[in-house]
Amino acid sequence: MALGKPRVSVVILNWNGKAFLERFLPVVKAHTPDWMPLVVADNGSADDSVAYLREFHADVTIIELHKNLGFAGGYNAALGQLQAAYYVLLNSDIEVTPGWTEAVIQLMEDDHNVAACQPKILSYHKRSFFEYAGASGGFLDKYGYPFCRGRLFNSLEQDQGQYDDTREVFWATGACLFVRADAFRAVGGFDDHFFAHMEEIDLCWRLRNANYKIMVCPTSAVYHVGGGTLPKSDPHKTFLNFRNSLWMLAKNLPAKVFYPTMIIRLGLDKLAAIRFLFNGQFKDCLAIFRAYLAFCKQFRSTREYGKKAPGKLPPLLYQRSIVFQYYLFGKKRFSELEINEGH
Repeated sequence: MALGKPRVSVVILNWNGKAFLERFLPVVKAHTPDWMPLVVADNGSADDSVAYLREFHADVTIIELHKNLGFAGGYNAALGQLQAAYYVLLNSDIEVTPGWTEAVIQLMEDDHNVAACQPKILSYHKRSFFEYAGASGGFLDKYGYPFCRGRLFNSLEQDQGQYDDTREVFWATGACLFVRADAFRAVGGFDDHFFAHMEEIDLCWRLRNANYKIMVCPTSAVYHVGGGTLPKSDPHKTFLNFRNSLWMLAKNLPAKVFYPTMIIRLGLDKLAAIRFLFNGQFKDCLAIFRAYLAFCKQFRSTREYGKKAPGKLPPLLYQRSIVFQYYLFGKKRFSELEINEGH
């Protein structure tokens, strides 16, 4: 590590991802400064990922977790074994670019109130377009539906420099997440119960509740394959997204807001289930009902955490329904929305 440089650990969580490691790890090594140690945390892979790493990347630190703990549990277990000022959580299916770390770390060094930051996320397969998981920074509407600068639901914008400003956002993507280690520990890290999906949004919400800032730094850009573990159409992903979104609302909304919000949210999710049904996606429709059963089962313990939430909503939580804006009013681009910087 160079003198005067903060200790930064780049951590790739791997689960049966040998093909991605073969394709992208050499690029990560080529474009990551020598003073940033590279770590692969293996989530109990059944392929020969670990054997491949030992044979061809002996300079990479390996943390073996022996079973699949999911994104949340896997990273919690791995990061708990590392000493660093910053963690860089990097998906195995990402192609990084030259200088991908420096601008983000410098931003966080200049402002110690920034707890998490992401680069611009572009599509590996359609390289001039934003990628679904993060685009140029994440936002959340008041009913728990996420969207991004450059991506509303499945509508992906072409990157024409329209979102190249470094700015505060509501959440940063877990696909390539720079996080301040002491802030991560202060809020308890990821919620293991989430297993996968939405956990980074929950983390960022808790960081915001602790008066930290979440940023996007588009001067850094990476290319994401996406769907490397679960494709977007997978009913299990539908289940996780809906269940975890409900848990997140229960954990982070104050009581006076939570119950009115849930009335509307229930109606919106019924519409989503009906839409799946008419599209012939019966398993996805069933996944929403399974998500509600799981949510109800854990409701009491989840709301106990919610009692600690601040009495007011955090800034940048979108105060309209992104569902209505998208499906009823035809707004397909982030720039068509009115995002109040103050609330």
